[in-house]
Amino acid sequence: MGVRKDLNQAKKRGDLADRVRVEVVRDEHGTVREASTPALARPPATGSIADLPFTNAAEAPDAVVLRHKEAGIWRWVSAAEFAREVTVTAKGLIAAGLGPGDRVAVMSRTRYEWTVLDFAIWAAGGQTVPVYATSSPEQIEWIVRDSGARMVIAETAENAEAVCTGTAEHPEPPRTWKIDEGAMAELAGLGRDVPDEEVTKRRAALTPDSVATVCYTSGTTGRPKGCVLTHANLHAEAANTVELLHPVFKEVSGQVASTLLFLPLAHILGRTIQIACVMARIELGHCPSIKPDELRPALKEFRPTFLVGVPYLFEKIHNTGRATAERIGRGSSFDRAHRVGVRFGEAYMNRFLDRGKGPGPALYAAWALYDLLVYRRVRRELGGRMRYAISGGSPLDRDLNLFFYAAGIIIYEGYGLTETTAAATIVPPLRPRPGTVGQPVPGTAVRIADDGEVLIKGGIVFGTYWGDEAAADAVLTDDWFATGDLGSLDEDGYLTITGRKKDVLITSGGKNVSPAVLEDRLRSRPPVGQCVVVGDNRPYVAALITLDPEDVTHWLYVRGMPADTPLSELASDPRMRADVQKAVDYANQAVSRAESIREFRIVEGEFTEANGLLTPSLKIRRHAVTTTYATEIEELYGG
Repeated sequence: MGVRKDLNQAKKRGDLADRVRVEVVRDEHGTVREASTPALARPPATGSIADLPFTNAAEAPDAVVLRHKEAGIWRWVSAAEFAREVTVTAKGLIAAGLGPGDRVAVMSRTRYEWTVLDFAIWAAGGQTVPVYATSSPEQIEWIVRDSGARMVIAETAENAEAVCTGTAEHPEPPRTWKIDEGAMAELAGLGRDVPDEEVTKRRAALTPDSVATVCYTSGTTGRPKGCVLTHANLHAEAANTVELLHPVFKEVSGQVASTLLFLPLAHILGRTIQIACVMARIELGHCPSIKPDELRPALKEFRPTFLVGVPYLFEKIHNTGRATAERIGRGSSFDRAHRVGVRFGEAYMNRFLDRGKGPGPALYAAWALYDLLVYRRVRRELGGRMRYAISGGSPLDRDLNLFFYAAGIIIYEGYGLTETTAAATIVPPLRPRPGTVGQPVPGTAVRIADDGEVLIKGGIVFGTYWGDEAAADAVLTDDWFATGDLGSLDEDGYLTITGRKKDVLITSGGKNVSPAVLEDRLRSRPPVGQCVVVGDNRPYVAALITLDPEDVTHWLYVRGMPADTPLSELASDPRMRADVQKAVDYANQAVSRAESIREFRIVEGEFTEANGLLTPSLKIRRHAVTTTYATEIEELYGG
């Protein structure tokens, strides 16, 4: 098992494990209230993120920094070639009228051209405004108008049409290009007469304090706000995470690091991973979809050594494995493999952390059997070379984390927001602790306020919201950013997130309930798709639950039922309700009886971005859901 070998080798390499020491501060009761980690990377005194491609080209022109899929074949891109593409594109933008400090919106799925455009906009002295490819004309209108973007580079004709529709009433609609219809070639042609020296001059004028991007929040509770992030913010995030993670992944495993990026580049996590890879010369590829059926073939082709994903991805891989086993009559075998994996992962982790003896002979034998039957198939689904993954966006179910550990893949959890330039905490290599989101990223401090709110300070914290200093002042106090999340720190400075302040429910009996814990565990169990826990000013906690379409298809298949069985019939089927009840029971294990879900309702439809019930980053728009399903909520309480 490669992961266990990595950890054992690493344990002997104390220099890797002990490079970072977290300092904690306790209150008068001995409770840890603050944790901080010294920076591993010095803040830059000059220059900007725009310099990275050119530094790589000068220092290692032949190094492979990206892989680009063309006509179904992965092509290697050298540092020198990437710098040339960035220069050509930057010259085109300058010729099109981009001035220093101007903003360019990029509306596209994750693809190679996105990365070229991001660095080209910076090299031309501009600022990137990312827009989700799924954004509606109304959302586009707000972001373009609020940011003042004068140019938009869209991926498809459909995207460009949405831009035109949304900005039709603007006094000066933005100039728009389409990537799928030759935007890169058109920009190259426009910039043919612009000298390379102009790009060099524009880059030289940038400083660490120059604005790099205006990145809009997901807008779960209202209109998205534009977070102003500087080149120094991006450097603090990328450089410190590279210094923390890359030496371990590279030196301990002996692999040449590579990753396939599928997270939306409109999301700050995808952007910072992109920058970190270019900074560390890690081979980077792109996949435009997070849908399992589209992502799995790409993973098998690319064969990354590590991934950065969201819990949804790992849940889907696990659930697909179980569905496949059940189709061939081995569902109970997969369930045993899951239970063995959790026990094995727990026992081995305890031994590694000097907290127990580790797996006994019987557990080792059971693990070896299921490694042949199940775990190696999981590794194969992820390309066969993957040893590490980073999960962010929301908490990953602890048992699922341990299952993947038993399958040979360590998942390091992290936590952050757009305002913190992505990760503010991450589980450090060689010190895994499933169930937490890790310690502060080097150069960052985390504090727990008196009311339990998580506060963050450091070079990664943004300075203001675009055009809304009052909103920024409301969440920034003495450089501490109030996240709106609730959490706690343990003795070693590991952070656990327990929910959102605004989401806390107070039952009519006065019990405070954080729905996040229940919802995260519910979503990790099939056949649940999405869910919302309710109960504010109600006598007990209840849940609205949607069914995952893939899980429903599989559920009907193994029971020999028609594929077009209506949901109304399924929702009342005792077998379906029993399966959903198992997921509810699993969620309830994490809370007291007073906080547990007493009733649930299977509702029709899905929570999606298209119907306004999910944000582009897959977060629930809670108010929208409770408004849409107000009748069903009343019926949960006998209304």
